[in-house]
Amino acid sequence: MQKFLAILMALFALPLLIGGGYLLSLGGSPYYVIAGIMMLLTAWLLLKRHWGAYALYSLFIIGSVIWAVWEAGFYWWALATRLGFPLIFGLLMLLPWVAKKMGDHKSKILTAPAGNTLHTPSSTGAAQVQPPVSQPLTSAPADTHNTGNPLYYWGLLASVVAGAAVSFGSMANNPTDKLGRLDLNTSTSDTTANLGDALSNGQQTPEGDWSAYGRTDYGQRYSPLSQINTENVKNLEVAWQIQTGDVKGPKDIGETTYQATPLKIGNALYLCTPHNWVMALDADTGESLWTFDPKVGENQKRQHQTCRGVSFYAGSQSPVNAIQASAATSANNTTLTAQKIEGNTFNNAPVQCDARIFIPTSDAKLYALNPETGQRCADFGDNGALDLMHNMPFKQAGFYYSTSPPVVAGNLVIVAGAVNDNYDINSPSGVIRAYDVRTGELKWNWDSGNPQQTAPLDVNDPNQVYKTSSPNSWSIATADEKLGLAYFPMGNRTPDQLGVYRTPEEEKYATSVVALDLKTGQARWVQQFVHHDLWDMDTPAQPTLLDLKTDKGVQPALVVPTKQGDVYVLNRATGEPILPIKERPAPQGDLIAGEHAAPTQPYSALSFEPKRLTEKDMWGASLIDQMMCRIEFNKLNYEGRYTPPSLNGTLVYPGNFGTFNWGSLAVDPESGVMFGMPTYLAFTSKLIPKHSLGDVETNKGEQGVNANEGADYAVEMGPFLSPLGVPCQQPPWGTIAAANLSTGDIAYQRKNGTVQDLSPLPLKFELGVPGIGGPIITKGGVAFLSAATENNFRAYDLATGDVLWNQRIPAGGQATPMTYLNSKGEQMVVLVAGGHGSVGTKIGDYVIAYKLAK
Repeated sequence: MQKFLAILMALFALPLLIGGGYLLSLGGSPYYVIAGIMMLLTAWLLLKRHWGAYALYSLFIIGSVIWAVWEAGFYWWALATRLGFPLIFGLLMLLPWVAKKMGDHKSKILTAPAGNTLHTPSSTGAAQVQPPVSQPLTSAPADTHNTGNPLYYWGLLASVVAGAAVSFGSMANNPTDKLGRLDLNTSTSDTTANLGDALSNGQQTPEGDWSAYGRTDYGQRYSPLSQINTENVKNLEVAWQIQTGDVKGPKDIGETTYQATPLKIGNALYLCTPHNWVMALDADTGESLWTFDPKVGENQKRQHQTCRGVSFYAGSQSPVNAIQASAATSANNTTLTAQKIEGNTFNNAPVQCDARIFIPTSDAKLYALNPETGQRCADFGDNGALDLMHNMPFKQAGFYYSTSPPVVAGNLVIVAGAVNDNYDINSPSGVIRAYDVRTGELKWNWDSGNPQQTAPLDVNDPNQVYKTSSPNSWSIATADEKLGLAYFPMGNRTPDQLGVYRTPEEEKYATSVVALDLKTGQARWVQQFVHHDLWDMDTPAQPTLLDLKTDKGVQPALVVPTKQGDVYVLNRATGEPILPIKERPAPQGDLIAGEHAAPTQPYSALSFEPKRLTEKDMWGASLIDQMMCRIEFNKLNYEGRYTPPSLNGTLVYPGNFGTFNWGSLAVDPESGVMFGMPTYLAFTSKLIPKHSLGDVETNKGEQGVNANEGADYAVEMGPFLSPLGVPCQQPPWGTIAAANLSTGDIAYQRKNGTVQDLSPLPLKFELGVPGIGGPIITKGGVAFLSAATENNFRAYDLATGDVLWNQRIPAGGQATPMTYLNSKGEQMVVLVAGGHGSVGTKIGDYVIAYKLAK
């Protein structure tokens, strides 16, 4: 047994010795090469059955404990990976099958001949003196030697126990979480709860409905319902569950994802699926009422195959009739009634519509549908459809599409779209366009590459084209009809990591939030969050609107989180900061020829940005992959946040997965607080000269190598992972957090989620896992969130962040939930669970509704 252990230890030690030497040559920690030497010497002494192995290994464990605590403090997940394998080898050495073999050395002993005499008769009968005879080597019983050397054994046992005590004792410490409590004072004596503007028919969204992606055009993801509260949320159970039938196909792209948040209007839920089906479900039972399938097909050139939601236009009912309808209608719903229609309503004849549902598709179409029957609206565009590729400078199939619902404000439906990152420098435009909500006529177009010219182009004139590859807005927008403004989170121009192709106009509006005039499309103000963005840090999240109490009085506020972790709080009328925005120096890095980096970058007074990474922050399931992460860390260019891309390779942290992404925040407009899910995952990016690209496969999604056709450099990008596929920086990687928006004070931030769906064994270790998706909050003081890379749906106490309810779900829940009242006045909570292709959660097609048990 001791031979096997010695060989195993040597095999473990060799990569530590070799890799540790390389790490040391890069200026890294000397521990790993020392660990390799100590373990190799211990293995050699084990083979020789020498008790010195135990003495040496005791010293190694003691030194490892001191080093680990010095580097990581008393943090269980940091200590466990540093001390785990050293302690395991120590435990193996203490096994009796190993210890009993130690000290089993043979020695020479002088003995006399048999009979214990030195004289024997000669052949002549004379006595002769015989020389001493050496007996064969003999062995003393092993246990005799063990009992003679107890110090080494007990010394190793003591060091192992001490190391385990330090490691396991650290579990009582919680160094990563900030615990606190939100003040949820809901007094509205000097402010308003502004839950959203009136619908187009003059009626406010009934409290039991959910009429837009963020419940209203204000994007608050807040419901005034309080039937479900912190006391009874633990009693939620499944009310109904259905499967849509739209699942990922063998020819679909990797990032085929289910990110939809349903709307609830009248008697129905309206939602979309990854292939842009629109479904109306009975809000009481989940029964399918009608399905519209536009047959978008598969296209490997799309970077995303997803749909986040649909949009609703309530129709042109007069304000008088709207008031009467509102009085006659309960808070449960509007009077709109979806009918049971068999088959694919895409094939049915178009009809005249008043109210309508809008769906953008991944083949660059915009459809207007009758919410009652699912049929196309005959008076909109071409029999209910618009082709969004009109006036585009380049029209590669799959390079432009819209994954987010359009904004419906007044008599306009305003559409933006996604442009593939890093595929081609000559790509479609990121133009934002406003169409007449009834006819589909183009009313204005705002192109960040030509921002002053908003008069609509002639859709029938191929010579009139928008700007090539201009910054786009792929996420969800919001609107304030009283101020006459729509607010769009802006992305970057492709190529994202190469700034030499950008114009001054594009530089001004990239990676920002811009306020567009609803009547003219002109930009009224812009606030930029990254200057000369070289990191794909496009603004990913829907801005949220509320009236906020400040020391200057009540202000019309806009709140928008960023990938970098900053949360900006602005006056939505003027764009001026409510919470301070400052600039600080930014790294300049090793730039390619012709490139530059901005000397300073902005940051907000309210921020969840992580601390700058150091080598001590590297992590792994064992010392070996932790060492490999340290090697890579030291090889990459990294000077902190905003280290420019390089030929050598650059560490990007926060990564372009984002501290916040399209799930945005949930905001309580009555108490002025926010709840969100900050995520921490480092990425790497590397510029590759085209002449050295070789036969590498390109353009398979946002991650990997993308060609940047027409540019001198391709780019390789992806998460910073260990050889075992876990993040190289130590956890937590995912948290939940809450803050007061008036003061910028963070009340709490806590790790969120276990690794049970990420590890080979279903271990419920709460490390805090990454996620993508968004939360909602309710007047009952409850926040709901799935999103994490764990197939769970949770309810939290908004005041403290405590988990109040935790339910397993059949697939990944990377969608934002919603809540409503059914026809019986029961509060329902609905989540779409279908997984996320690039995040790697379980794929499915589930829609699940919960309500309180009776």
